[in-house]
Amino acid sequence: MSLLELHGVTRSVRLPDDRVLEILRGVDLTVDAGEHVSIVGRSGTGKSTLLNLLGLLDSPTEGELLLDGAPVGRSSGRARARRRGADFGFVFQQFNLLQGRTALENVVAPLLYARGRQFWRRRTLAAEMLERVGLGDRLDTRPEKLSGGEQQRVAIARALVRVPRVILADEPTGALDVDTGTEVMDLLDTIARENGSALVTITHDLAVASRASRQFRLADGVLTPIAISARSAGSLGALAALSEGATRSLEAGPSVGDASIGDPTVDRTDDDDQAEHVARPLLVESSGVRAGDAA
Repeated sequence: MSLLELHGVTRSVRLPDDRVLEILRGVDLTVDAGEHVSIVGRSGTGKSTLLNLLGLLDSPTEGELLLDGAPVGRSSGRARARRRGADFGFVFQQFNLLQGRTALENVVAPLLYARGRQFWRRRTLAAEMLERVGLGDRLDTRPEKLSGGEQQRVAIARALVRVPRVILADEPTGALDVDTGTEVMDLLDTIARENGSALVTITHDLAVASRASRQFRLADGVLTPIAISARSAGSLGALAALSEGATRSLEAGPSVGDASIGDPTVDRTDDDDQAEHVARPLLVESSGVRAGDAA
């Protein structure tokens, strides 16, 4: 039995002009404990929507989402928030750190929703996790005094401090230079492997995608298995952002889209991004709890 399963999952929304937009079409996916899965595709193809479903931030229109073999996709908002906080860790391209708070205070934040020993030991656990990501000497430093790579390490420590069973990383290296991005992915892979956590990476970068044991392409709402080796990724200059031409040559498939669209976490202008904005509330923190959800 897989840790996380999607069976025939679709996601569609009705836009303000009364059109129905199909974002995901019959997605099937299994992710085992300790496995690293990557999903590539251009902006506007539904990657963020898929990640929101995997992380229990949204519910499918049709199909099933299973965690440990039990359906969770259509649980109540409170129940999903509880599972999300306990079992999932989120790492984003934009670090989403709390400005004016120290690195330690940022990593403590998810533990404010914990119970028992985790709650009472929250500062110790946060300090230990920051030490683990190489920031043991930066506990009292605020985000504006940290480099981009250090901020992403704080974000990773915050995502992993509750030892989640599933780590969802949305363009985790997109705001970093190549060398720092490699260090961040090394760190994510190492901690996920040590903890036996499943790691799902959404990325434009073929070099990042090639690190996974399995790779998929999402295009027009359809998820398709592909194969990306580290050698082929490097030969196409994929240390930079994924290009449409590189995607086509690697996957021998049709063009993912007919327009060049900005990064989905920064410039949301296409129908998919518009639909996501309409369909779900704003995620205010990356601790796994949305505004309005009870701890």
